[in-house]
Amino acid sequence: MAVREGSLEAPTRHPLDWRNPDFLNEASLFKEMERVFDICHGCRRCVSLCQSFPALFDLVDGSSTLEVDGVAKTDYWQVVDNCYLCDLCYMTKCPYVPPHEWNLDFPHLMLRAKVYKFKHGDTKFRDRVLTSTDLVGSLAGIPVVAQVVNAVNQMKPVRKAVESVAEIHADAWLPEFHSKPLRSRLTRKTWKVEGEPAGRSKGKVALFATCYMNRNEPGIGEDFAAVYEHNGIPITLAEKERCCGMPKLELGDLEAVIAAKDTNIPQLARLVDEGWDLTALIPSCVLMFKQELPLMFPDDPDVLKVKNAFFDPFEYLMLRHKEGKLKTDFKTSLGKVAYHAACHQRVQNIGQKTREALALVPDTVIDVIERCSGHDGTYAVKKESHQYAMKIVKPVVGRVQQAKADHYGSDCAMAGHHIENAMKDGRAPEHPMTLLRKAYGI
Repeated sequence: MAVREGSLEAPTRHPLDWRNPDFLNEASLFKEMERVFDICHGCRRCVSLCQSFPALFDLVDGSSTLEVDGVAKTDYWQVVDNCYLCDLCYMTKCPYVPPHEWNLDFPHLMLRAKVYKFKHGDTKFRDRVLTSTDLVGSLAGIPVVAQVVNAVNQMKPVRKAVESVAEIHADAWLPEFHSKPLRSRLTRKTWKVEGEPAGRSKGKVALFATCYMNRNEPGIGEDFAAVYEHNGIPITLAEKERCCGMPKLELGDLEAVIAAKDTNIPQLARLVDEGWDLTALIPSCVLMFKQELPLMFPDDPDVLKVKNAFFDPFEYLMLRHKEGKLKTDFKTSLGKVAYHAACHQRVQNIGQKTREALALVPDTVIDVIERCSGHDGTYAVKKESHQYAMKIVKPVVGRVQQAKADHYGSDCAMAGHHIENAMKDGRAPEHPMTLLRKAYGI
């Protein structure tokens, strides 16, 4: 059979083979990295996506052989450390993903390398802390502590000192902490009423609050509640939850991912059994339950049950709209909106549901920006990678400025603030759910 240059078929994602003893075998890992890096070097389609690929190609171009075999294996970590598992290379660029016979899955290979690195203790204490979102949020969310943390984050001399000690870049945007989290603002409702089913939707939704929305921007969660309740969709919260596990997955800490899964999945599966659909306001958290956990636990019935019940919040609204169940009684036009489509929403393969929802508002024009912001939750914060995050976001900033829009924002609130930090024009981002509530006038 002749080797095909590329594939015209839809990508097929294989489960993550993390239980295989070969998964953490050093010789096997480096052999696979050399194989994949050689294919990437010959293709170079992904050079503009992130810093991993320029790092790889610079290593090859600077080697004695001008090929991957001339790159020292110890330098492979430069490629690994710059990958933040956005999945865009796999889902939008690479022509050699399965079912192509070359079976190239760059993000899963980088994840395998990160797990190997974590297992061997080669992970900074800073990164362990930054990815411990439950712990950081609970401590920084204490009333007096929250005020102090927020004030300190605005002091440039203190930030410079923190950069030298903790390697958190002084110019990086850091989120505020709220002492009254989203879970206490919404409280857990125990509605006995049935939602009104429509198409695939059951008509009532349980919100996975997420670490970020719970502690850092609870107002967006309140906007979500207002929009959904305006549309007659009952909402509730899980009785308890932990971080979805995405930050620890990107660190390579699979044990922490499993611990989070063991807390979250039973709670969410119980809600599904009670007739609730599921959603979250952070695309990465949605992707964790829709893709990452199912790829880690493909035979776990509760994981698959949660996967099938999980929706992006705008995907859910547009499913309702398709069945004539979404209210379009908008009171206010949004004018022009520069909308950044988050990577972890794009790779869900649901289409531009946020754009479609906002476009329902009369006299509203949506300028969609499909390019990575480079934030990734921690990548833009780290001293060594902040410069690359600012380079990656530059084209996005250019598009926002060129649009001269009335509003700009992203489904990923952190991406929105990273854009804001790069623009530095005093304009704040607005989450699409906030804009939709504004359009409803509620």
